[in-house]
Amino acid sequence: MLLVVTDTVLATPDVRRAGRWQGKGRLITAGLLLGGLTAMALVPSLFTDADPRACNLSRSLLPPSGDHLFGYDLQGCDYLAKTVYGARTSLGITVLVVLGTTAVALVLGALAGFVGGRTDTLLTRLTDVWSGIPLLLGGVLVLSGTDGRGPLQVAAVLVVFGWPAMVRVLRASVLETRQRDFVTAARALGARPGRVLLRHVLPHSVRPLIVSASAYAGFIVAAEATLTFAGVGLARPTESWGIQLFEAQARIAVAPHLLVFPALFLVAAVVGFVLLGEALRRSPGGRT
Repeated sequence: MLLVVTDTVLATPDVRRAGRWQGKGRLITAGLLLGGLTAMALVPSLFTDADPRACNLSRSLLPPSGDHLFGYDLQGCDYLAKTVYGARTSLGITVLVVLGTTAVALVLGALAGFVGGRTDTLLTRLTDVWSGIPLLLGGVLVLSGTDGRGPLQVAAVLVVFGWPAMVRVLRASVLETRQRDFVTAARALGARPGRVLLRHVLPHSVRPLIVSASAYAGFIVAAEATLTFAGVGLARPTESWGIQLFEAQARIAVAPHLLVFPALFLVAAVVGFVLLGEALRRSPGGRT
């Protein structure tokens, strides 16, 4: 009886209303964080009028001040400008990786879940084997032997080693959707398999993938910075938060601002993506 009473209390309108407000709070916070960072990446001139490559060695490692909020780096470059322009690379790589892994998931996950049988078994085993290679370890192994590491190369490597998780999500969703009555009815009416998949199954299966992709983007932001911080990711002349962190590690004691500011923006991006994914997961019809 106590269990029944407890469950009833937990299901009261006040509790449900509080949950909805929490979800809205997450969504608003994520929107503010990601909206600001996106604006920074697309229109950096709104946030700084300094040129990140206009450097003066006489200002090397000067700390933050009222005129220059983020101070200067080792070459005497305005650090606010470098941080702002670094957002474009860090977020751009994230978008490319999320789009790439989502595309792979739409193909392999849909085939595995919809076709079933030997196709499902083969693709599932391939996914299991490939997921045995940790994303960061695979990135280190491949990128350490690559010259001229730019955003496209780093993004491609992250896609190559990052798709299994997304494939699993879509496969599970397709397996569930294909058992629904409207799919059975479409088949009974003689719809071709391709039409059933594209018109009936996939549109009702992609929401969990979108939710997972939102949260996964936060991991990708951190992964790119981690690879660059380890010295195998992006290389100059590219600007990114990971490169700033890599160059700051040798001067933390004398110029802590070199580490603090890109780290804060990196954390803001990760938190924004994670909150967005959590808000979408908890929204009506978005539970995974």
